[in-house]
Amino acid sequence: MTRRDPVDVVVVGAARTPQGRLRGQLGAVPATQLGGIAVEGALGRSGIDPASVDAVVMGHVLQAGAGQNPARQAARRAGIGWRAHAVTVNTVCLSGLSAVIEATRRLRLGEASVVVAGGMESMTLAPHLLAGSRSGFAYGDAVLLDHAGRDGLTDAFDAVAMGELTDRSTSRGTFPRALQDAVAARSHQRAARAQHDGVLAREIVPVPVPRRGGPLEVAQDEGVRPDATVETLAALRPAFDPDGAITAGNASPLSDGAAATVLTTRERAEHEGWSVLATVKAHAEVAGPDNTLLLQPARAAQAALAAEGWHVDDLSTIELNEAFAVVVAASADALGLDPLDPRLNADGGGIALGHPLAASGARLVVHAAHTLARSGGRAVVALCGGGGQGSALLLEA
Repeated sequence: MTRRDPVDVVVVGAARTPQGRLRGQLGAVPATQLGGIAVEGALGRSGIDPASVDAVVMGHVLQAGAGQNPARQAARRAGIGWRAHAVTVNTVCLSGLSAVIEATRRLRLGEASVVVAGGMESMTLAPHLLAGSRSGFAYGDAVLLDHAGRDGLTDAFDAVAMGELTDRSTSRGTFPRALQDAVAARSHQRAARAQHDGVLAREIVPVPVPRRGGPLEVAQDEGVRPDATVETLAALRPAFDPDGAITAGNASPLSDGAAATVLTTRERAEHEGWSVLATVKAHAEVAGPDNTLLLQPARAAQAALAAEGWHVDDLSTIELNEAFAVVVAASADALGLDPLDPRLNADGGGIALGHPLAASGARLVVHAAHTLARSGGRAVVALCGGGGQGSALLLEA
């Protein structure tokens, strides 16, 4: 948890790729390429020379087969020079926000003047793994492990899917299936409106995808379903426990995408004449008391708000990652909010837009920064992460 710091850190660039569905339009594009496109877009749209960048911090969860230090690869793809130090971080779903927090620390400590931070993921291209093959197999069958499932979507402590763990830890009476479906339907409806109105287009860098007859330019999030309603979602079967409430409709889908921010000090921004999208305020990183997810976004948000001396009523924009609708419902309740509050995920969230693991935290920061630049106010972004952790960041126009 941070307290107020005399070094003013600001966001001067923020962009993301569209987010594709599993095996969808972005399925052939490696995570490092998606990351490079997001970084290049964040720098280019802000008019910032890549040579100005001192360091790059990028989240990436499913790194098997991606090559050495994926953050370094993304930086080079974006035209950032060899002298910029690059670090890849993995805190599962928190990774993109962890990268932004780490960049903020470096700036406040005076270790850098301009830092790029974000996250990237291709869940489609996550390979299958053959554990034990180096030693050989004396007898019997060998089993392939799904890298995305094992290292991204399975709790390392209970050895069950994150959705199953979350379903088991949910109070049916407090957060019933109908409420979860309402949160999910709202996500799609708000995202569809934001797409139609061009709100999301302001933050998206199109991705060219090679294909026969010429490249396809992907410029919209692929998972938004404008026709989603509580009634259509209610028809879906539970995904885990037959008596459970989590379904494919009220959980985030597997996705591909990347997001990036450019952070610097206010002093450097003013010296260079760079436009400021938002000011970075307090952050918080929390863990426990166990490995569950439900309240982690709320606990992190509460800690960050306390550090800054803000209250929930001071916020104009609230972005809670929609890993599962029930996480949003539970964390909203803990924050004293109606889960359908108009400030909460006002332009849709991960259920509609997708949840490319390491990219999601950075996407929330990108969206909040653009929202504040357009409308003013104060924002919180918060997520839960595998293993029972949470992170939050406050921003101000």
